Amino acid sequence: MKKIMLPALFFSLIFGSCKKQEMNKDIKAPVAEKQPTTLEKHGDIRTDDYFWMRLTDAQKNAEVKDEQTQKVYDYLNAENAYYEEMTKETKEFQEELFQEMKGRIKEDDESVPYKKDGYFYITRYEKGQQYPIYSRKKETLEAEEEIMFNVNKEAKGYDYFQLGGLNVSPDNKMTAFATDTVSRRQYFIRIKNLETGKIYKDIIENTTGGSVWANDNKTLFYAKKDPVTLRSSKIYKHTLGSDASLDELVYEEKDDTFGAFVTKSKSKDYIIIGSYSTVSTEYHVLDANNPDGELQIIQPRERDLEYEVAHYGDHFYIKTNKDGATNFKLMKTPIDKPGKENWVDVIPHREDTLFEDFSIFKDYLVLEERNEGLNKIRIKRWDGTEDYYLPFEEETYSAGVYGNPEFDTEVIRYSYNSMTTPSSVIDFNMKDRSKEVKKEQEVLGGKFDKNNYVSKRIWVPARDGKKVALSIVHHKDTKLDKNTPILQYAYGSYGYTINDGFSTTRLSLLDRGFVYALAHIRGSQYLGREWYEDGKMLNKKNTFTDFIDCSKYLIDSGYTSPEHLYAMGGSAGGLLMGAIVNMNPELYNGIIAAVPFVDVISTMLDDSIPLTTGEYDEWGNPNDKEYYDYIKSYSPYDQVVVKSYPNMLVTTGLHDSQVQYWEPAKWVAKLRDVKTDNNLLFLHTNMEAGHGGASGRFDALKETAEEYTFFLMLEGKLKK
Repeated sequence: MKKIMLPALFFSLIFGSCKKQEMNKDIKAPVAEKQPTTLEKHGDIRTDDYFWMRLTDAQKNAEVKDEQTQKVYDYLNAENAYYEEMTKETKEFQEELFQEMKGRIKEDDESVPYKKDGYFYITRYEKGQQYPIYSRKKETLEAEEEIMFNVNKEAKGYDYFQLGGLNVSPDNKMTAFATDTVSRRQYFIRIKNLETGKIYKDIIENTTGGSVWANDNKTLFYAKKDPVTLRSSKIYKHTLGSDASLDELVYEEKDDTFGAFVTKSKSKDYIIIGSYSTVSTEYHVLDANNPDGELQIIQPRERDLEYEVAHYGDHFYIKTNKDGATNFKLMKTPIDKPGKENWVDVIPHREDTLFEDFSIFKDYLVLEERNEGLNKIRIKRWDGTEDYYLPFEEETYSAGVYGNPEFDTEVIRYSYNSMTTPSSVIDFNMKDRSKEVKKEQEVLGGKFDKNNYVSKRIWVPARDGKKVALSIVHHKDTKLDKNTPILQYAYGSYGYTINDGFSTTRLSLLDRGFVYALAHIRGSQYLGREWYEDGKMLNKKNTFTDFIDCSKYLIDSGYTSPEHLYAMGGSAGGLLMGAIVNMNPELYNGIIAAVPFVDVISTMLDDSIPLTTGEYDEWGNPNDKEYYDYIKSYSPYDQVVVKSYPNMLVTTGLHDSQVQYWEPAKWVAKLRDVKTDNNLLFLHTNMEAGHGGASGRFDALKETAEEYTFFLMLEGKLKK
């Protein structure tokens, strides 16, 4: 097996010097043992030398580690030790970068208060503290603060801690809350009396974290997860003060390609239970005043029929793709006749506009749309006397409507930011069209001036003639030529669109001469639902080629060169990274693949792995040979071959529930074995965290500082 030595150029990169340092020949990369496992499907035989790295939760959680578990831990720890040793000369710079990023953040910050049921709710941070404090004030902001949770106290003693799912009862006296101390998104739900501070004995295990109160203030609905696959498939109701083992099963989703959730209508009249897959949904409703009543179905599920439900007056309002509405439309139906045969258009389908979401108020309907990639907020009076869009003037930006829990109001709250403009929270009066900026994100440190940065959108021709939007931002003094470092980022799956937003941490790259380029590739819904459909299933490779075509455009147009082009993506974006380095490794000097989904074919063939069955309509079901062959043709782990690869940093979390840690671990082991270059290859495993990384706000900044250091190191921009 080839052992990767420390490149002679490594130290010169660290110190920004042209003089080469002596190579430390004692530092050698870990060598992963090969234990060939034969995998066969459709007559195709694959040999996986590193299949042994897969551990069950029981093995990971056992007090005494068995031989295999110990071997896996030894390997992951060896990779971590190698990474630490190889980068130890950068630690001082990492700390400087971390302090720089931290210095831009207002540590004693707080959210704009929002009002619900007579209380103003506030999330605030105290200087030096990692976690938020959740509080409220009755009726006025001058009232005495009631601290609901100080998460800094709750998190003591835990390496990872997440508190969420705060759900106050209708009478304002109690709140349900959820905690995760492992980072596997398996939450405990508990209930706290907000008047006495007492936490009830009720403990509900293995939930999604969300919950819904019935209007009787004693019945709580929640979704429970399968302990192995983590699929949320069962909805239960819990009675305050009772043992959770006695909770009644209200609904069970038996189709393993669907998940289930529970929520409540803004009108507070209905408990809503939803079942969802990638291409189909189904909803049941229950009278919130009668938690022991019968569920009413809105519309039975149909393949390729998607819909969402809201309630207002005598009707249910439904966002749906019915009747070929690819970009979705808004319909309504009487509450006593909810089936699709009774649905009528409220906002018709438009070919050029994606209908993303809607909010219902007493006198107004607020629509969130996307046209030519940009967010639009449309305000329409129910009586038809007004119908207008909020004006946004920048070339590219991000805007979105907040939850706005109050129903009888003329004011909506929305957010706005761009790649050069910090985020603002704005209250807009829909009647007189006045607005009030409630808060603008502060960038501390005294160095930030938005006028020092420029951004624009470039439309890049893809190889099949489509145009891909590439949003870029850089310091105004950065010269764009072949020596300019560019970090290109994308996601490109699940229809998830990354908006062009502001980042205080990104300034650390921009101020050091980097250009940041966000590629709006297929697989998102940036240009509508068809943009997503054209980047999934048997069209998935369009996602990868779009990204590569953007990279080639940046090089061919003189913005940069392969020696200075970098790429980054996480999760399904990590799959993107794995695909592009197999397809065109020569285009990039460095890659970061965060929690990457890289062993696609094996994962999608294993329905015991969390999330697998629910994703057949995203990637395809490889039990069908057509999909097996297609997925295998791009699956990064399967497509690793003997050739040169860029410098790479791969990150993962031992407790990741979304992308299991063994995927990136196996991928790195295989790359080490076959790659022919002397470039850097690191695997860094967070042994305490999962898919989202560290839970504290400062710990998360440290991870970002590590990632940026990797790119800056390769550019020779670290200081001694």
